[in-house]
Amino acid sequence: MSSVSPLSSVSKNVRQRVSPEEWEVRVKLAAAYRLAALFKWTDHIYTHFSARVPGPDEHFLINAFGLLFDEITASNLVKVDIDGTIVDDPTGLGINYAGYVIHSAIHGARPDLQAVLHTHTRDGIAVSAQRDGLLPISQHSIGFSGRVAYHGYEGIALDLDERERLVADLGDKSVLILRNHGLLTAGISVEHAFQQLHVLERACTIQIAAQAGSNAELIFPPAEVVAKVEKQAEVFKSGDGPGVARHWNALIRQLERSDTAYKE
Repeated sequence: MSSVSPLSSVSKNVRQRVSPEEWEVRVKLAAAYRLAALFKWTDHIYTHFSARVPGPDEHFLINAFGLLFDEITASNLVKVDIDGTIVDDPTGLGINYAGYVIHSAIHGARPDLQAVLHTHTRDGIAVSAQRDGLLPISQHSIGFSGRVAYHGYEGIALDLDERERLVADLGDKSVLILRNHGLLTAGISVEHAFQQLHVLERACTIQIAAQAGSNAELIFPPAEVVAKVEKQAEVFKSGDGPGVARHWNALIRQLERSDTAYKE
């Protein structure tokens, strides 16, 4: 017996019924999903990336619950309001409620952050389970010095009241390690959030590799060097420097060597 893919029901006129500004965000967010699939950061149909819809309404875009990251397109993203009401769902699949809880918390409390990306990678979860968290042992991780917040594990994020504690733990930062759970980055744009996630994932992979050596003692740079790198990394923290665009444009060139369907 053949089954009908949920993708077959996606409306072909989404682009015609949204603003050009929303469509641009949809394309970028879909690209972020496809890049995560390319880099093998996915957890099957779980985890979620979101982006605020431009305009006065408190709407954001997130993945339909049931699609793989390499199936996400600009057209099949779900639009939801800050209260959890689905505004537009071309697939009819709905959304992951835990994703709604986490992403609505940040979108509701931090209007300065336009995109929120969350992963469950092996190395990210491994670092999140370590008491000392992200260690300043590589250039990648030192660049996050003073910029990482931590949120204790409370179980699957299904309780709305967890949003208050999550936002309180995030504070004024845009990088959050969810204990025993995974990584989260946010940014002033999809491009900015993705750049932070790209470097953070790499930092976690380096840490786990460095700790794998038998009886290998880790070298920690002196405090003055850490402070120096922290200052040098300020340009990446803001998200509005030319480095973010260069990073994103290179990622898109890499993605489009094999995949352009995200734009549909």
